[in-house]
Amino acid sequence: MPDILFTSDSHVGHANLVEGELRTRRPFSTIEEHDEALVAAWNAAVGPDDTVWHLGDFCYRCREGYARSVFARLNGRRRFLVCGNHDRISVRLSWDGIYDVAQVSVPDPATGAPVGLFLFHYACRVWPRMHRGDIHLYGHSHGTLSGTAASTDVGVDCFNFRPVTFGEILVRLAENALAQGDAS
Repeated sequence: MPDILFTSDSHVGHANLVEGELRTRRPFSTIEEHDEALVAAWNAAVGPDDTVWHLGDFCYRCREGYARSVFARLNGRRRFLVCGNHDRISVRLSWDGIYDVAQVSVPDPATGAPVGLFLFHYACRVWPRMHRGDIHLYGHSHGTLSGTAASTDVGVDCFNFRPVTFGEILVRLAENALAQGDAS
């Protein structure tokens, strides 16, 4: 059965992530090694019939042709982009949909009941339908912002450089709740 996965902040082509002085420096020797590792991790996690929601900053500071060549190698039947602050080139790729923000529902892996998701590049303290139990997934912070029992960063810096399933996200949300002392 096809799955739905989530990720953010791939930053394909962004050499400063591996060579520069950024506080979120990634553990690769070159940007080419970085990008190849991201493609391998994506394709190990994503099957040919899966759907992926990318929550912004797919690529940055690279040529459009290079971004297209990387994008073309990624598994998934449907791929959607929720725009981030570095998506000037990304929006020219062949996504199945491009959004500023998205509200979707996915099946709970345990019960099959629909669970509402609020997808945005940036973390929010409050979001639509939060009071009804909708979960907020975000990126942008590169793992530097702690999640809560109802929201978490799905960026590649948080999940071994790969997209993650909703089941994995639910585990992370439970871990966030325990870390905050909220076991409800």
